[in-house]
Amino acid sequence: MLIDPDRLQRWMNHFYGYGSWDARIWFVSHEDGGGDLPEDVAEKLNYFHDSHPGVSQPTLCDIRELYKHAALRISGPKAATYKNLFDYRFGDQGLINGVWKNLIAFSHAYRGEPQPDMLPYQKYTFASQSEALIKLYPLPAPHNHAWYYSWLDMPSVQHLKSREQYEEHLFLPRIHCILTRIASHKPDIVLMYGMNNINRLKETVLSVHPQAKFRMVKAEKLKIPQHHRAEIGKTTLIITTQIPALRHNRAETGFNWEAFGGQAK
Repeated sequence: MLIDPDRLQRWMNHFYGYGSWDARIWFVSHEDGGGDLPEDVAEKLNYFHDSHPGVSQPTLCDIRELYKHAALRISGPKAATYKNLFDYRFGDQGLINGVWKNLIAFSHAYRGEPQPDMLPYQKYTFASQSEALIKLYPLPAPHNHAWYYSWLDMPSVQHLKSREQYEEHLFLPRIHCILTRIASHKPDIVLMYGMNNINRLKETVLSVHPQAKFRMVKAEKLKIPQHHRAEIGKTTLIITTQIPALRHNRAETGFNWEAFGGQAK
């Protein structure tokens, strides 16, 4: 069996993404991409198990180290160029990630800093100390919204039989953990993007932080996505359904994430 039940459970309970909880900017996405093959998932579970033995706390990984242990399975002329995800994103011939590029633009504008040379920043700095990449849900899943975990025949994870059961099972413990970490680490800003459950997220935030007051900011076409904003102590929380990438490569579906970061201050 490729997927070990204990390692799977440890990942789901304790893996929360990449970077440092002490980062001043947190980006919270719905989930990681991938998960098309059992091998893809197993490599990440095995890395987490081996690199964080006995972990019992919500944990953020070193993305560069994890990516060294995850093979890149692609076809085509570039298949032999990259042996793993590290080579693909952080190696000498690494390629820029379209989502990360916009998050980098957002973070620099938010900090009032000039935009960097994107690819070197991605390779050497992104998601290490300045930014954290946090996952609302722990399991990698493909962008086509397919759900491949139903093939797991494990009594301990019956909630993986469907995406709906999985998300319902994990939503409250995961979001409560993230909100608790916001209160204890006090990042400057938390941007939750690609969220399809805005109302439930807002209700949950208010149940934990009843003093927070959300206001909706309308979209500005090709510039600022519609979003909901609240202050949790000294932390700004922003929630949006939009993702920092073009949909179907159509320019009219995009926003200026540098401008968004500058406005978010």
